[in-house]
Amino acid sequence: MNFHDVRFPANLSFGSVGGPERRTDIVTLANGFEERNTPWAHARRRYDAGVAMRSLDDVEALIAFFEARQGQMFGFRWKDWADFKSCRANGAVAFDDQVIAQADGATQVFQLAKRYRSGEQSYLRPLKKPVLGSVRVGVAGDELQEGVHYQVDVNTGLLTLTEVPAAGDEITAGFEFDVPVRFDTDRIQVSVASFRAGDVPSVPVVEVRV
Repeated sequence: MNFHDVRFPANLSFGSVGGPERRTDIVTLANGFEERNTPWAHARRRYDAGVAMRSLDDVEALIAFFEARQGQMFGFRWKDWADFKSCRANGAVAFDDQVIAQADGATQVFQLAKRYRSGEQSYLRPLKKPVLGSVRVGVAGDELQEGVHYQVDVNTGLLTLTEVPAAGDEITAGFEFDVPVRFDTDRIQVSVASFRAGDVPSVPVVEVRV
């Protein structure tokens, strides 16, 4: 996997524009009704890193990061300031933020995930890039201690419990997370003169499956 476990400078991603993208195939029938299907189980996020550039120093940092990733060649972590925690944006991460699984009495490894709800509908998003040191875990309402009761792989988002939880116990977790992305271009164009006049480069970034 061509992925560098390094985060795009958070101060440069702050103020960027972007969010989730879905793909829906729509067929309009002869009677006017529609059939809608999607080949994607999960959304794919897109951002524009250039929007957040505020100075020539920012542009210099962007170019250095871009060159170190060799353009589109290597992926990296991205902090989505609009959605980077298991709890509400203004809340503090807690061990019972998200119910990630219900124990079956045999499984010890669980995928970190975040559920999005609206009305009676919900969507469970698996999260593969938790932030180191941010993950808190609970079983059956009791918080566990990292390194004693569980381990977290920050490269895959897999949570491994030291002991198998009893069947029916809720596995909960709270965490901060990054989005795995890559640059969606092999070229960055910057004009010093136009930048000083208020122009910024367009630097598209797209989520990658990991």
